[in-house]
Amino acid sequence: MKTVFEILKEHISFRQQIFKMAKLDLVKTYRGAALGWLWAIINPVVTIFVYWFSFSIGLRISKDVSNYPFFLWLIAGVVPWFYMRDMISQGTDCMRKYSYLITKMKFPVSTIPTFFSLSKLSVNLILLLIVVNIYWGMGFPPDIYYLQIPLYVILSFIMFTMWALFAAPIAAMSKDFSNLIRSFVYALFWLSGILWDSEKVKIVWLRKFLMLNPVTFLVNGFRNAFVKKIWFWQQPKRFGYFIFFLCVMFCFSIWSYKKLKKDIPDVL
Repeated sequence: MKTVFEILKEHISFRQQIFKMAKLDLVKTYRGAALGWLWAIINPVVTIFVYWFSFSIGLRISKDVSNYPFFLWLIAGVVPWFYMRDMISQGTDCMRKYSYLITKMKFPVSTIPTFFSLSKLSVNLILLLIVVNIYWGMGFPPDIYYLQIPLYVILSFIMFTMWALFAAPIAAMSKDFSNLIRSFVYALFWLSGILWDSEKVKIVWLRKFLMLNPVTFLVNGFRNAFVKKIWFWQQPKRFGYFIFFLCVMFCFSIWSYKKLKKDIPDVL
């Protein structure tokens, strides 16, 4: 509990710096590019187009989902994944990226995953707003189910900020760990029901196992709000499993930070 209170105290004391560093991370990401911030939108749009073209035009296996065009079903899951992907891969290396804050300044190490996560989330919020407008423009205006979108955004932020707090100290100690995580990102993408409907897996035990995947839960949550019109309390077991996973992730993140924080400056 001492470590938990220490982290909370650092976040409260440096709350203004956290938001300033999140803004700085955004500026650094797109600095020097002729199109600047537009790349935050161009890259995801190109990726979505490739997926849509492959499934709709190339393979011709796309079908409407719950009376929604496949394209709308696709972006409802792929756009949230962009944030998750960045946090799994880049979030793992966030302490290495900002090593100067650790070695040359008295900046609280525990806040680095937080401002890095805020930076990535801000871009994803813009993309989600674009998704809402695309739905509206194609004849599917916002409804009451959209009220749960902020819940899934918050759960995603908590989940992957804790992931970064767990993984970044380990990656700071060993590059092999970050390389291992990056090698699993695409496997996780294909196994998490982002390009296919995990609800349609016919093998019952396999479908239940897939639902234990937090990425699958979050992606399905966004699609429940956008497409399937299902409230989160209508699937209490899945929500309970995810909350349990959050608690486990919290324990691991605190353990990792407490165990390695003193050694990180020396290694970096």
